[in-house]
Amino acid sequence: MTASERAIQLVTVAAEAAADKLADDIIAYDVSDQLVITDAFLLCSASNDRQVRAIVDEIEERMRVEADAKPVRREGEREGRWVLLDYIDIVVHVQHEEDRVFYSLERLWKDCPLIDLPPAVALAAAQRSRKPRAGTAE
Repeated sequence: MTASERAIQLVTVAAEAAADKLADDIIAYDVSDQLVITDAFLLCSASNDRQVRAIVDEIEERMRVEADAKPVRREGEREGRWVLLDYIDIVVHVQHEEDRVFYSLERLWKDCPLIDLPPAVALAAAQRSRKPRAGTAE
């Protein structure tokens, strides 16, 4: 079994929204063979709590407008360190980068196939990685 077309559509919309808000390490897994409750996981991270919330807000808005989807469950929003958005077909995890490293969800799902993300998502990440960060020299 592989992720449904609807799940792929939702992953694409959510990944593009996350990229637009400068999310890091955006990756999607097809977990349909491992879980019966969802088809895909989208993981991304941010450097601070405010950015986590901005990414979550953008994903929710774009999913509502572009995919006519609303989360059936939302967890972790108050703390802003790890927000989970459950869209039934997909589950989106937006994590503070420290929590992403600590919990290492990639390690848990490494045997699941990756879902190809739109080129714009990878391009946005590549462009950010080439720009010097504040307080650093190039």
